Amino acid sequence: MAAMADTHGPGAASQRPYDIVLFGATGFVGELTARYLAAHAPEGLRWALAGRNSGKLAELRGRLAKAYPERPGLAELPLLHADSGDPESLRRMAAGARAVATTVGPYIRYGTPLVAACAEAGTDYLDLCGEPEFVDLMYLRHHERARESGARLVHACGFDSVPHDLGARFTVERLPEGVPLRVDGYLRTDARFSGGTFASALTAFSRFDRMARTARERRAAEPAPAGRRVRTPVGTVRRERELGGWAVPLPTIDPQVVGRSAAALERYGPEFTYRHHALVRRLPVAVGGLAGAGAAFALAQHPATRRMLSARLAPGEGPDEERRARSWFTVRFVGEGGGRRVVTEVSGGDPGYGETAKILAEAALSLTCDELPATAGQVTPAVAMGEALTGRLVRAGIGFRVLEE
Repeated sequence: MAAMADTHGPGAASQRPYDIVLFGATGFVGELTARYLAAHAPEGLRWALAGRNSGKLAELRGRLAKAYPERPGLAELPLLHADSGDPESLRRMAAGARAVATTVGPYIRYGTPLVAACAEAGTDYLDLCGEPEFVDLMYLRHHERARESGARLVHACGFDSVPHDLGARFTVERLPEGVPLRVDGYLRTDARFSGGTFASALTAFSRFDRMARTARERRAAEPAPAGRRVRTPVGTVRRERELGGWAVPLPTIDPQVVGRSAAALERYGPEFTYRHHALVRRLPVAVGGLAGAGAAFALAQHPATRRMLSARLAPGEGPDEERRARSWFTVRFVGEGGGRRVVTEVSGGDPGYGETAKILAEAALSLTCDELPATAGQVTPAVAMGEALTGRLVRAGIGFRVLEE
């Protein structure tokens, strides 16, 4: 069995039985992630599937072995029982792994015990969370313990928010150093929401007051970067003639993640501003999208209407393979500073499923196989993995291009 790189250095973590444990492997995105690992994990990687239903895990293992007969060992892939409602099972899972990647959301409802277990055990943690309240709450509760134990808690390791986080860093690295910088990101996609993403959004809408309160608590507790300023203003709807569309502010977790990377890394300059948008071709589409989001927010405030919306697309559901194969995304970044202007682009296929599974799997492989900067606590993808993960994603087919400089 080939030895894997130990990014934590010598110690107990390197002696654990598993390099990566995938928790929630039988869900829609969980199975896609398992399939990606089955097809691309390097020889000698010690990985396991985990979840609460042993029968479904065994069925998944059988499907993997049948789909990839050329990959040795899949029929004997370890299966671990772990349940979000059983903290002891999560502690056992975390103690036996160098990294745990989880697809089990909404995270504000199911995720806290696993973050606590990983922070205590010194185990790297990755998720697909796009829920700002959960990320802030985990910082307040577990960041300091993770720093002590050496665990890296890396949220938003899917389409939320890796293309935006790494794309902004890719752009900044092509601008002058030591000067104020501004980057605007513009997302275009034709993909559909997953059931899990929809459930997370409804949960966030219904908890808006608590989300705002937790964000204030984090701002009060988190040290600001010394002698530097980072801003992520929402902005307004505006025409972008050069890009051929209308820029609509996207109040997602993505600009928060980019801002935290900028606060942690001096390369973003003494003053950094990032704005995040959807780019739509026609104004009526922009207006309709804003109206739809407003209606969903209003309906999510009441349990009965929230249940009605949830029934339309349940967690674990998603489009078929043919529809996913037609989906795509691009994120265009326009960066300015020090008299320079740079335009870059990150692009890929189906963002909500295929590319999200690919990103999560490659992030887990990066944490366990790559030589990375020494970090611990709650860190962003760009801070924890940065260039190493960008290189992995390029080799996996996600585009990072310079369009103009």
